[in-house]
Amino acid sequence: MRRADAEKLYYALELLLAMPAFVFTAVHLVRDLHMSPLQLVLMGTVMEATIFLSEIPTGVLADTYSRRASIIVSFLIQGGAIVAVGLSRQPAVAIAAWGVWGFGYTFMSGAYQAWITDEVGSEQVGGVFLRGTRAGFVGSFIGLGLQAALALVTLRGAVVAGGALIAACGLACIVVMPEAGFRRKPREERGHALQELRSTAVAGGRFLRLQPLLLILIGVWFFAGMSTEVVDRLSEAHFIRDVGLPHVFSLDPVVWFVLFSIPMLPLGYFGASALMKRFEGADSPRLVRLLIVLTSLMLAGQTAFGLAGGIAAAYGALVVYRVARSLTYPIEMTWLNRQITDSSVRATVISMVGQSDAIGQAAGGPALGAIGNVFGIRAALVAGAAVLAPAAGAVLPATALRPSRGRGRGSRRSGSRSPGRTRGRSPWRSEGPCRGATTRWSPRTS
Repeated sequence: MRRADAEKLYYALELLLAMPAFVFTAVHLVRDLHMSPLQLVLMGTVMEATIFLSEIPTGVLADTYSRRASIIVSFLIQGGAIVAVGLSRQPAVAIAAWGVWGFGYTFMSGAYQAWITDEVGSEQVGGVFLRGTRAGFVGSFIGLGLQAALALVTLRGAVVAGGALIAACGLACIVVMPEAGFRRKPREERGHALQELRSTAVAGGRFLRLQPLLLILIGVWFFAGMSTEVVDRLSEAHFIRDVGLPHVFSLDPVVWFVLFSIPMLPLGYFGASALMKRFEGADSPRLVRLLIVLTSLMLAGQTAFGLAGGIAAAYGALVVYRVARSLTYPIEMTWLNRQITDSSVRATVISMVGQSDAIGQAAGGPALGAIGNVFGIRAALVAGAAVLAPAAGAVLPATALRPSRGRGRGSRRSGSRSPGRTRGRSPWRSEGPCRGATTRWSPRTS
C-alpha cells in the first residue's frame, strides 16, 4: 500500500489527536474518583517520574532504529492507558495508568518532532508546526462537541472513547506513515544492539554539551515544568471548589467546562495564523523575544487565575494563560530544531532537553500540591506562577547567542536528511493525545 504524504499525515494526526479533550478526564477524576489536590498532583508526579526514567532510552531507540515505529508504539500505549483511566474506579488505578501513559509518551517525545522535521526539512518545519497547531484547534472544536454529547450520557465512556481514538491512530500509522527522511546505518556498519544504543546516546550527549542555547533551554523547561504542573492538575478543581460554577439552567459541570473551552479555540486558531504571517522564517532572536512575551502573558494569566474571586475574572485569566501557552509550542519547537544541526541525534537531543521538564514537574509538583493541601488551591496556583519568572529570565541570554556547530553521528549515518543542514517535547504544549481544550490533550499538559 502506498504511504501517505508526511506533511498531510502530520496535519491529520494533529487534528485527530486534538479531538479527545482532557477536560472530561479532569472532571472524571474530581467528580467520580473524588481525588484531593495532593492526589491530583501526585498523579502527575508518578507520570513524570516514569517519563524521567524512560525519556532518554526511548529517544535513543528512535534515533537508532526507527522514529516511525517509536511513534506507533507510543500511540498504542497512550490510548490503552487512557482507556484504563476511564474505566478506573479507584484513584490508585488511575494514578498507575497515568504512569503507563507517561511511559508510552516517551516513545513519541522527540521522535514525533524529529520525524516530521526530517521529512519536510528544518527550513520548512516552522510553518508546518504552526499549521499543525491550527489543525489541532479545529480538531479540538469538533471533538468537544462529539465528546460532550457522549459525556452527558456517560462521562467514563467519553474518556474511554478518547483513548480508543488515539490507539486507532497508532493502528492507522502502521499502514500509512512514511519514513523517508531517516535511514538506519547499513547492516555492515552496525555494531551489537547495545553498542549502537550507547553510541547514539553518547553522540547526543556530546552534541548537547556543545550547544549553549540548548543548555539554556534545559533551564527554561525545568522551571516551566514546575509551573505548568499545578495548572494542569488543579484548574478544574479550582473552578469547582473555590470559584464556583454558574447555576444558570443547572447545567452539569462538564457542560460548563466545554462552554469555557469554546472561545479559546478560535482565539488560538487566529493567533496561530497571525504568528504564521509575522514569524514564519523569523531568525532566532525574534523567536526568543516572542517566547519572552508569551511566557510573561502566561505568568500574568496564571497569577490572576489563582487570585480571581469571581467566575468572569477567573475565566478571563485562564483564557489568556491557555492561548498564550498553546501558541508557545510551535515557536519553541521551531527554535529548538534550528539548534540541532545533526539530524541523526535529533530525537535523542530533544528527549534530553525535554527530560528537564519531567524533572521540574516531578520535583515541583508534590511541593505545590502540598501547598494546595495546606493553604488551598489558590496559593498553589500563585506559587506555580511565581516559578515562571525564572523561566522568562533564563531565555533572555539566548537573544545574543547563536547555535554551535556540534558534531554528532550525522557523518556516519546514511540516509538522515541533510545532516549539518537541519538546525522537541515541551512543557508549554497541551500535548500527548488530547490537548486540553486548547490544543491536543495530554495527561501531561492540558
